[in-house]
Amino acid sequence: MHPENPLRRRLLFAGAAGLAAVTAMPGSAHARGTEAIEPDIDSTGAWGARSPQGNIGVLQYRPSRIVIHHTVSANTADFSRAQAHAHAHWVQDLHLDENGWVDTGYHFLVSRGGWITEGRHGSLQALTGGRSFVLGAHTSGQNEQAIGIACEGAYHAGAMPPDAQWDVLVTLCAHTCVRYGVSSSQIFGHKDYGSTLCPGVYHDMLPRLREEVAAARAR
Repeated sequence: MHPENPLRRRLLFAGAAGLAAVTAMPGSAHARGTEAIEPDIDSTGAWGARSPQGNIGVLQYRPSRIVIHHTVSANTADFSRAQAHAHAHWVQDLHLDENGWVDTGYHFLVSRGGWITEGRHGSLQALTGGRSFVLGAHTSGQNEQAIGIACEGAYHAGAMPPDAQWDVLVTLCAHTCVRYGVSSSQIFGHKDYGSTLCPGVYHDMLPRLREEVAAARAR
């Protein structure tokens, strides 16, 4: 049995308690009044990201949608925070060294164990402010309009996301929608905008994701 992420335990507790305010801790979440739960997100500094290899643009307006991806990494059984950080390094190295980009293309990543890491530098600060967002490199034609969230793992051929990853993805999407004023209906998959299989089974699960995000916002 995998050790459960404290965030998932706290989500279940918060739901049972009517989302009463709870004290935040690493890997947890907390509610503020009637807002969606705010998840803990490990910043680029927290996981030791490499410095960007160039300038990262900051767009002085809010994004209008969210695009979901998967990273096509191994479907690891390691649900630890350390693995989430190792995965963030793997993605950044791939995007910098093989793709030649200035930084990780995604704004945020959600590990199989339910840990969230900031991808592209500046994304977390922009999300917290709620008025601007970082120019990403995740979806052709959508990088100036959408927040890119990538889920660790490969979800083709019947593979399903772990519950911890799903629960935290819902929480992150709900929080992002609240901060940026994005409708829950404006959550899409990478394949909606190009010839790709990404995000695998997550694309089939988008109707459920939109419903659960809407419910999380209404609590």
